[in-house]
Amino acid sequence: MPRTRTRSRSRSRTAGLAAAALLAALLPFTATSAAADDPAPVPVDRFEGEVPFASQPAEGIFTWGGSATDNPTLALKDRADAPEGAKVLEGTYNISAYGGFTHDYAADQTPHNWTASKGIRFWWYGQNTAPLPPGSGKKINFEIKDGGANGEASELWTTSFTDDWEGWHQVEIPFADFAYRTDYQPVGGIDHILGLDQMWGYALTLPTGAPGQFALDNVELYGKADPSLKVGVVTDAAVYPVKEGGSAHVKISLSTTGAAPTEEPVTVAYTTGDGTADPAKDYTPTSGTLTFPAGSASGASQTVTVATTKDRAAEEAETIPLALTVTGAKPPAENPQVVINAHDLPYLNPKLPVKKRVADLLARMSPAEKAGQMTQAERNALKSQSDIAGYDLGSLLSGGGSVPTPNTPEAWAKMVDSYQLRAQATRFQIPLIYGVDAVHGHNNVIGATIMPHNVGLGATRDPALAEKTGAVTANEVRSTGIPWDFAPCLCVSRDERWGRAYESYGEDPALVSSLETVIQGMQGKANGQDLSRNDKVLATAKHFVGDGGTAYGSSTTGSYTIDQGVTTVTRQELEAVHLAPFGDAVKRGIGSVMPSYSSLDILGDDEGPVKMHANAAMINGALKGKMGFKGFVISDYAGIDQIPGDYASDVRTSINAGLDMIMVPTNYQTFTATLQDEVKAGRIAQSRIDDAVSRILTQKFQLGLFEKPYADTTNIAQVGSADHRAVARTAAAESQVLLKNSGNVLPLKPSQKVYVAGSNADDLGNQAGGWTVTWQGGSGKTTTGTTILDGIKKDVTDPASLTYSKDASAPTTGYDVGVVVVGEKPYAEGIGDVGNGHTLSLTAADQAAIDKVCAAMKCAVLIVSGRPQLIGDQLAKTDALVASWLPGTEGDGVADVLYGKKGFTGQLPVTWPKSEAQLPINVGDTTYDPQFPYGWGLTTLKKTPPGGEVTLRALALAANFVKADSPAGKEIATAARQIVQQKIADHLTQATSKPFADADHLLLTGDLKGALAKLTASYRAA
Repeated sequence: MPRTRTRSRSRSRTAGLAAAALLAALLPFTATSAAADDPAPVPVDRFEGEVPFASQPAEGIFTWGGSATDNPTLALKDRADAPEGAKVLEGTYNISAYGGFTHDYAADQTPHNWTASKGIRFWWYGQNTAPLPPGSGKKINFEIKDGGANGEASELWTTSFTDDWEGWHQVEIPFADFAYRTDYQPVGGIDHILGLDQMWGYALTLPTGAPGQFALDNVELYGKADPSLKVGVVTDAAVYPVKEGGSAHVKISLSTTGAAPTEEPVTVAYTTGDGTADPAKDYTPTSGTLTFPAGSASGASQTVTVATTKDRAAEEAETIPLALTVTGAKPPAENPQVVINAHDLPYLNPKLPVKKRVADLLARMSPAEKAGQMTQAERNALKSQSDIAGYDLGSLLSGGGSVPTPNTPEAWAKMVDSYQLRAQATRFQIPLIYGVDAVHGHNNVIGATIMPHNVGLGATRDPALAEKTGAVTANEVRSTGIPWDFAPCLCVSRDERWGRAYESYGEDPALVSSLETVIQGMQGKANGQDLSRNDKVLATAKHFVGDGGTAYGSSTTGSYTIDQGVTTVTRQELEAVHLAPFGDAVKRGIGSVMPSYSSLDILGDDEGPVKMHANAAMINGALKGKMGFKGFVISDYAGIDQIPGDYASDVRTSINAGLDMIMVPTNYQTFTATLQDEVKAGRIAQSRIDDAVSRILTQKFQLGLFEKPYADTTNIAQVGSADHRAVARTAAAESQVLLKNSGNVLPLKPSQKVYVAGSNADDLGNQAGGWTVTWQGGSGKTTTGTTILDGIKKDVTDPASLTYSKDASAPTTGYDVGVVVVGEKPYAEGIGDVGNGHTLSLTAADQAAIDKVCAAMKCAVLIVSGRPQLIGDQLAKTDALVASWLPGTEGDGVADVLYGKKGFTGQLPVTWPKSEAQLPINVGDTTYDPQFPYGWGLTTLKKTPPGGEVTLRALALAANFVKADSPAGKEIATAARQIVQQKIADHLTQATSKPFADADHLLLTGDLKGALAKLTASYRAA
């Protein structure tokens, strides 16, 4: 609790004023002295209407919450008892997840300077009918916003107070009480210094669990700033590793608010203290005092040298703390320490086999060190970076949107290196393995190459291209210091209502398996020998197993309707559909596997649904046992928390089920303690712990992290490079599926006068989708790239011949062709579930744009989406229809096929339904009558061979003598598909669709002869 000072005020404003007058009369000297000593308060928010309810970029007050129902209600109300002025801010709330409100200053103006004040204060109307003991009331978090581009891209500093009173009281919070917020930073943190010279406002987080109400008035700055709080002493690092016998040079610098010169002198006394190193034989003790005179510039620095000695004995790492005592300034958040590197121990010898290195290191580790290796924390959850060493943490991650500031490749490398440096302060200097969700390129990083999402890659049917996309992603990820990618997703998506459908390559396990070449692109050779390269990363097969088969309505997670629900299957279906891709991934040498949030219910085993994070039969039995998986299993984000039972039960159940590392991700202190307690009590076997840690260490050794823990930035200039974007452009082009092309409207001619409309024609964020820069993604120019409109502009002969009107409000006469680009806005996971605020229908605005443009001219409609959209009502109005999926940042690739630079070759990776009532609908279903069948996709690459069924028979005969995946086999299949699609044209029926889809499945399984038979059946049914 902060050192708050409260001044109570009764419900009657008159009584309150009388009490204040009486206090002044009784204590005139105190009141007068305070008034003379302190400067006048600086208003922040009087709530008289001078600050509106608004949002960025304008100044304003706005609410927020975990869901729409978590947002509090706010109103400015006249009150007779208002502490200041006539009005106060009143609010009500009923928050289940999180919620509160913010006052942001205007982003188009300069931030405010609060450096002259001591702190911030406000009047709070307590709701307690009887006084409570201090600290026992409801907790309200209060935060202020420092630095950054605006109030929503600033650094957050937080404290709290408790509502223990009845009626008005004034809460005073000195700025010295604010702490850097560790659980969430909107831009990942900036400089971790509360400068107070670039302030963007404040926010309050209200209590959860029960309905409540509040009133607030007169937020203001008070008091005179302490000069020493304007100056801080910092070191250039917290940890200084040196080889035995070497010297560490600790740079000690000044940091001042607003970069102003110091007003008073600053002294720093230093002395080497007690660590694990022996001053008699390991280093030369040192002490002294550094002086920075008044007027010293911000950034002024001096150096302390700590010399170590060499004794030639093999040793673990040893620490030498350097204690700093600062006068006249804020001291560093922690004292630095010198670390004499571990040396000459067998596990450090790269010439030894990995198995021997693992065995040697494992035998040296304590229970706490083993528990730490099994722990992965979200980097923003660290209470202090020193906890990396304090808890011997084995891994950190950046969740979606957990990014450094600025969000550049170089800042990522620097950030990850800073965490790796902390691991060097541990006994055995075991490096961290840092992980990110780079699911379609290094998608957290602004300016990185963003590939089409997996559903688009599924449409390419191009294993070689999939491998290239994996290689580009791995190159960009590793160049920023990150050796581990939580990709690829090998789910088999069976219901388009699922909010993660676009993370799947498709609905057919044969298609998913065919594109697992991406694993080789990421990891290299299956034996792991390429993992230490500076352009490879450890890949993760997820989500094991069945996450794509959850039943609609089975989810119990919040408002999700299908994500994290229950997959109910026969054992045969489980193995054929959902397990098969993971078996292939194991053969390809996948380094890690992530279980699904969902539950698995195998019909006939009488066990009912079992959470996958607790499913020993699948993880220990099927994955590690039957498949022979040798890597390690990492939980999903707080995945074990969903296992029934208390936390200790969650830990032992998941570890005993075969999980090796737990993505905690926030409460790492409790997890590590609980894990050790469970082992000590015998509820988790020591052999299970040793197996888990061995698996983790094996991958760290193979990645070369012990030899090179820090970022190799050799390739960092390639992040978002032209060469990498060329791969993404090709992938975008090949992912386009031409569903309809009446009158050969496509490809367009550069000379045509074209009218472009629709919500997704010129929106980079929408075409990239979720998991782009942030978890949920966002509309607009969220990163760098080209929109579809940008690509079209490059292809028209005369720029004046192109008109763009997003809502089709511009006149539509005089054009040769219209291009209407419609579809979805970004979402991720269960947030995007149909029924959770989402549908499969086009918006009214999109439908109106199609109606208007297609009624006025020939038109091509492009659907930019993560899943099929219901198009039945609009289909007859369109001349050409394209499934564009989520093509990523390279809209030029979409334009390439629109204008015939490349031919349309994409095929549907999922069945396109006629209605939501048909769902789920998949290839192989007994009843199968979709809008477009699985595998459908017209081509503009080649003309359809003549001869009809005669040619089909000849192709079927030739199929007896070639393999399906040979060049000749692919030519035969393509020619047969063209003949059949031309015959069917726009008259798809159940009789034609089912054998057509079955044929595509058979092709992927290598049965070319069977595929030709099915295509012939489809032809005849037409």
